[in-house]
Amino acid sequence: MADLDATLSALADPTRRGVVEVLKAGPQRASKLAELLEQTPPAMSRHLRVLRQAGLVYEESPPEDARIRLYRLNRAPFSELSEWVSEVEAFWGDQLDSFKRHVERRARRRR
Repeated sequence: MADLDATLSALADPTRRGVVEVLKAGPQRASKLAELLEQTPPAMSRHLRVLRQAGLVYEESPPEDARIRLYRLNRAPFSELSEWVSEVEAFWGDQLDSFKRHVERRARRRR
């Protein structure tokens, strides 16, 4: 659950969710992310640090130029989040189905 907590905490910030949205299209440099999301470079650096620590993004350098750092999404935490959301949805679906059956039984008894 600690990983899920870190994921949810990191995604609580709209700028970090914006980074995720941009990175869904492909890897980007921090400077481009800052430009697209209208952030200063230091602010973007802080957001990227939180996303890295949560395991949501990672940085890599292309083999042709080690000076360049590109940020990419890491799928694993998003898969864990998706599984958790599915479990919660299933729980509520079961609860609503049970409530529906209860209401229908009571309606039949009143007739």
